[in-house]
Amino acid sequence: MNPHDELTKLTSLFSPPGALVARAEHIPAAATPEPYKQLLVHDHHMTVTMEKYHQSSVDVHVLKTARSGEIYCRKIILTRADTGQPVQFGIVRFNFDYVTPAVRDEIVAGQIPLGRVLINHNVLRQIDLGAILEISAGPELAQLLQMPEQGITYGRMATIFCNRAPAVDLLEISIPL
Repeated sequence: MNPHDELTKLTSLFSPPGALVARAEHIPAAATPEPYKQLLVHDHHMTVTMEKYHQSSVDVHVLKTARSGEIYCRKIILTRADTGQPVQFGIVRFNFDYVTPAVRDEIVAGQIPLGRVLINHNVLRQIDLGAILEISAGPELAQLLQMPEQGITYGRMATIFCNRAPAVDLLEISIPL
């Protein structure tokens, strides 16, 4: 995967160039600064990781969706359930060919974070970390994550294999910490 090409593909699903990411630099996982390293450099669901780090369950807020056949895309914000403060921005491109209709329907309903849906339905999954990114926020991302424009935060690109097939491409960006 070329991280910059994949980043452009995912961000352009819902936003014009530069609106979400003003600049992104691919950095080695080992060079990721803490606490971002513990949040991003792993092969677990971000839902669980964010809940553990922020010591709160998280709620999903679906901002936009698009669907073409079995390909479903969405732009989301995860917020702390206790305060409503954002903790993560994300874009997901999901091929529903690799999950059951029940999983598909629950994801499309948009009430439960993706990771929690897959866990609850016991979907056989593997998360492949593609890239860690140092991100300079564009105006839209800055507003969504309540951070300054051009402010620095970190994110990751990953693929989730469901039932041994590459079903989900992800962009997950943490709030600045």
